Amino acid sequence: MLIDKIKNRQSGIVVYGITPPKKGTESNKVNEIAALQLERLQSLAIDGLILYDIQDEKSRTDEVRPFPFIETLDAYDYSQTLLAPLKVPKIIYRAVGKYEPAELKQFLTEAPATDYLTVFVGAASKDQAVNLSLSQAYQLKADSQSELLLGGVTIPERHQGKGDEHLRVFNKIKQGCSFFVSQGVYDLNASKNFLSDYYFYGKEQGIPLAPVLFTLTPCGSVKTLEFMKWLGISIPRWLENELIHSSDILQASVDISEQNWRELKAFADEKGIPVGCNIESVAIRKVEVEASIELLRRVSQ
Repeated sequence: MLIDKIKNRQSGIVVYGITPPKKGTESNKVNEIAALQLERLQSLAIDGLILYDIQDEKSRTDEVRPFPFIETLDAYDYSQTLLAPLKVPKIIYRAVGKYEPAELKQFLTEAPATDYLTVFVGAASKDQAVNLSLSQAYQLKADSQSELLLGGVTIPERHQGKGDEHLRVFNKIKQGCSFFVSQGVYDLNASKNFLSDYYFYGKEQGIPLAPVLFTLTPCGSVKTLEFMKWLGISIPRWLENELIHSSDILQASVDISEQNWRELKAFADEKGIPVGCNIESVAIRKVEVEASIELLRRVSQ
């Protein structure tokens, strides 16, 4: 089980990430979307399913969002009502700034800890108005005595500029996080730099390392590429050129993502760092979603 693998700090965990349908979608259409997701996922060898809780990140950047922001259905409600036939643990993201303390506490105490995990996400920027800060959410989790396994987000690219991403991770471990999910990985060096500092700091301080799940996401068009960059995914210039000028940008991105995973896994295995991966599609186009499934199958093998 996913929970046991995380507690035992095992490597090789594979999860898949999806976003619930948009709010306002007609109920019959929501049912169709859920049925398609179940059909795709039930035959896959995954340890768990991530359900994202997206938030408007316009305060993070002045650049125009390539795709409009539309709020989605609640991830926990959606998983309970329509994804119950998928018998794998569900990892429910919570953008904590959206919730009143009572709302978040209700989720933490009601969700069965045998079937659900959660990942807390903080504000997109310091200028974003929030009901709860990330540190307040961690304290609320501790006070609630919820047994839900708690995860955090890590952004290896942030390590390039600030050099302290590993310290952020260890601080989150201190506040109760048992595993981490990264932002989308295309900058392999940024991830290796983070892992290196994570490993040596943990070794020096005698702190066991929590599993890090690296997110891999295919890119099927120049517009998807622009969206990924808007989200903050770091794509080296040479790699951006390779993708843009490829005869098949989608297949090239799948090949690159698989190779990145192989290199990260080999790098981590040599040091005994527990790593896994999270496969997702940031686009909803059928070809890009199917490419993410292909990537998952390759990674699982």
